Amino acid sequence: MPALASSEASHLTLAANLMHDPISSPAGGLRRRLTLPLLVLYGVGISIGAGIYVLVGAVAEHAGGFAPWAFVASAVVMALTVASYSELSARFPVSAGEAAYVRAAFDSRLLSTLTGLLTVAIGVVSTAAVTLGSAGYIGQFTTVEPGIIVAAIIISLALVASWGILESVMVAAVLTLIEVGGLIVILVAASGADLPLAEALKLPPVFEPGILSGLAAASLLAFFAFIGFEDLANVAEEAVDPERTLPLAMMLTLAIVTLLYVAIAAVAVSAVPIAELAGSSAPLSLVFRKLTGISPAAISLIAIVATLNTILAQMTMASRVLYGMARQGDLPPVLGRVYSRTSTPLIATALVAACSMTLALAAPIGPLAKATSVATLAVFAMVNLALIRLRQKERGGPEHLRRIPGWVSWAGLIACLGMIAGALFS
Repeated sequence: MPALASSEASHLTLAANLMHDPISSPAGGLRRRLTLPLLVLYGVGISIGAGIYVLVGAVAEHAGGFAPWAFVASAVVMALTVASYSELSARFPVSAGEAAYVRAAFDSRLLSTLTGLLTVAIGVVSTAAVTLGSAGYIGQFTTVEPGIIVAAIIISLALVASWGILESVMVAAVLTLIEVGGLIVILVAASGADLPLAEALKLPPVFEPGILSGLAAASLLAFFAFIGFEDLANVAEEAVDPERTLPLAMMLTLAIVTLLYVAIAAVAVSAVPIAELAGSSAPLSLVFRKLTGISPAAISLIAIVATLNTILAQMTMASRVLYGMARQGDLPPVLGRVYSRTSTPLIATALVAACSMTLALAAPIGPLAKATSVATLAVFAMVNLALIRLRQKERGGPEHLRRIPGWVSWAGLIACLGMIAGALFS
């Protein structure tokens, strides 16, 4: 029993140490300025990102008319990891996020540092990949060289991220409202059309292997449209009342995104033939044109907004992980310096921007997207494993926290490992 008490005390001490220095002080660290509504808008914006605007066609190609159920299945799998994140973010509300969870669980600085660096790499690679996609959309409206567009996007958004967390999240919130507005416009247009939505929402047959295998492949694709909620864990030191608001923001983000995805998928497969939808590089622009007869340029512009929102969020997340790891002694202290006038880690942000730009200018989008997916699933697996290990060590845990059932993190771990295998061998 004393050993257990000692273990519990050490975890609480670690959390306190990770949050040392005047976090709410502009001169000493980050400021707590993000309320629950801003956190939810931030999470929804990252999750929606460019995913639903380009993925619905690929999902329909595999799942056919049952595409909405592929998004439902992915949401159920994602909910397992969201639950683990929600408990861990309340236990350790620090910018180091996943690195802090792993360090507390395994008492290993090396494993913690590797996890943190992998999280940063995800942010950098994702930023590079989405920047290439954004440059492609922007290229439809200009003759400027793609390399110049890439550089302009990253430099501009790095400046926004350096401006201040409240300012950058407010920009992200506005972009989120625009991209969600695009989806709502499609849903409103669909409400006035005679679409067989009930057919699209019918349960798939249970005993038809061909349909089930297609759904499995589609669910793997749809899963990546949900990635993004985890970035909330890395703005913990800038959240108001993070023990309460972070878990709520993660759960609300998943619920809102799931409802939007399922509704949009149902409309898409009802409005456009599956083959035509699957063959389009801009499937929602096609759906919009079919429903309204209006030029899809507006939806293309909204897709640009969606990509910019994702880039801004990923750059912010990666810089905060570098900051958090530097503050806990895993990286050079210079990365933990906060500029007093903006209360942002300028050096960490500049490093993320430089690496992202280099990668975007040097690598194609396909390998970048796949690398992002596999690395993200690996981090998710480590987060679930960290919670399992903490439960084993402490037998109980802090009484004031909402605790998830033990089987949830095990199921999340198995699901992530299964998806990694599927992504690597597909």
